[in-house]
Amino acid sequence: MSNYVSKSVRKNILITGASSGLGYEMARQFAAMGRNLAICARREDQLLALKTELDAINPDIDVLIKPLDVLDYDAVERVFNEVKAYFGQLDRVIVNAGMGKGQALGKGYFHANRQTAETNFVAAIAQCDAAMAIFREQNAGHLVAVSSLAALRGMSGTTMVYSATKAGVAVLMEGLQMDLLDSPIKVTTLFPGYILTDINRDMKNVMFRADLQSGTRSIVKAIEREKPKAYVPGITWWLLGHIMRRLPLRILKKAGGQ
Repeated sequence: MSNYVSKSVRKNILITGASSGLGYEMARQFAAMGRNLAICARREDQLLALKTELDAINPDIDVLIKPLDVLDYDAVERVFNEVKAYFGQLDRVIVNAGMGKGQALGKGYFHANRQTAETNFVAAIAQCDAAMAIFREQNAGHLVAVSSLAALRGMSGTTMVYSATKAGVAVLMEGLQMDLLDSPIKVTTLFPGYILTDINRDMKNVMFRADLQSGTRSIVKAIEREKPKAYVPGITWWLLGHIMRRLPLRILKKAGGQ
């Protein structure tokens, strides 16, 4: 990954949801690139295990562990500021923490849908707000948020609330991009397709699903390019997104297996 070309080297990176899935693998790949990392997640034991891996991958980087529940909004602001104070400057924040739990509406699972909405969207606002306060003070930084290809259209059944929250993240980030036109602060929204993680491990007959390492490699490459939007992994998912926007609802529902 040393051949990646970035507009600027973002040396100090904070990743939420770093204990598993995309966050875990992003941390591993950024460590190999020589970046200092603040890894955040709820479970400290998983963060400690990840830190051991990162130290083995690259003993020359600085890895800071920060246990964090992103639903504790005061803690989000406090932890982000502590990371900034520790490194001296915070160069990139990757808003990755999220969940896929959800059910169709009217089935008695409001509690699950509310938890998904709060974790994926309200907590994302808290993370973006804390990051932007730091970046505005520095007049520099790169904010990255993980949305989803599911954000491009409304989805039915168990994916309904998840797709709505990811659409909310995408619109929030577009608003930030508008707010920051001609600013040195950069904003990137990621639209991943199916990459093998714990969230989608049990899904059957998934077309074009990438393994975690190669899928995340595409994500890291897109982050380094710092474009406003990136459909990952690869051109296949850009084309599928283009098609998804135009499918009639009945066909979209069948394509989604609902």
